[in-house]
Amino acid sequence: MYRIIKPLLFQFDPEKVHYFVTGALKRVNKIWGMAGFLKSRYQISDPRLEREVFGLKFKNPVGLAAGFDKNGLWIEELTNFGFGFLEIGTVTPLPQPGNPKPRMFRLPDDDALINRLGFNNQGVDVAAERLRIAKRNGLIIGGNIGKNKNTPNEDALGDYIKCFDRLFDVVDYFVVNVSSPNTPGLRELQEKEPLKNILSVLQHRNKKNDISRPILLKIAPDLTDAQLDDIIEIVKETDIAGVIATNTTIGRENLKSCATLKEQAGGLSGKPLSRRSTEVIRYLSEKSGKSFPIIGVGGIHSAADALEKLNAGAALIQIYTGFIYEGPELVKNICKGILSDN
Repeated sequence: MYRIIKPLLFQFDPEKVHYFVTGALKRVNKIWGMAGFLKSRYQISDPRLEREVFGLKFKNPVGLAAGFDKNGLWIEELTNFGFGFLEIGTVTPLPQPGNPKPRMFRLPDDDALINRLGFNNQGVDVAAERLRIAKRNGLIIGGNIGKNKNTPNEDALGDYIKCFDRLFDVVDYFVVNVSSPNTPGLRELQEKEPLKNILSVLQHRNKKNDISRPILLKIAPDLTDAQLDDIIEIVKETDIAGVIATNTTIGRENLKSCATLKEQAGGLSGKPLSRRSTEVIRYLSEKSGKSFPIIGVGGIHSAADALEKLNAGAALIQIYTGFIYEGPELVKNICKGILSDN
């Protein structure tokens, strides 16, 4: 079905199509019997798919990456498609509109997207309230947190603390996002000292609670090996739960698309990112002695792509651009591929 409607959807602005499709999903989900039909079509339930990672039990290792549902609007609808977990955000303390439109571009010749959305979201209070009442159907929910665009880096810690405190009771794990290329200066927070400070304070705050939440760090694919060595050291020193590798890239190497598209500012995702994200996963896994879990993301468009990430050292994987290009069958196909590989 998706392959039939995809060419039509790809005729229109990506961001407008995103809200059109998710709005349609919300309406369809209210029709009696449709949620059950979608679940029967797309979900696979098999104990061999279950994973226990950083103290949480996942019904399967396939998640939806942050960015698709920034505000926790479509939790119930997305549970129908067989994901093992969903990650909302990136959420900031205050609502913000993001960057000027257009700010999302398809590169169909490369099976890729470029986005410069800029943490557009309705703010942490809205997200927290929405998650409080969401019907999760047992699904693991992660909260991806960031800083507001107008918050200077020297005050960024305060933004992460506000998001952490506000979401603490309504998410199962946290992701600290300092790697988006679309908020000016944000990636400077990946440097060793500011990053260690943010993670140490959040982890100290975390451990003061009766119940702690796993904290993960999302990193860019554009880090050098020396910077990745710093990441390993920081993860061990701060005792956070793990790493998500990787975010979008600012690189544009070997793209087939025309200059008008590939020279757009923003983060590139999709198939061109696949090789580098796998390299980062393998490097972190081997150099750390597999001492912390890694969620692999970047260029997963098939079961083979997912298995490559898992074999490189990822404990779980996430999709986003592949979900846009391949449709909801991708989750089911990955789960089938994992079962076949067992």
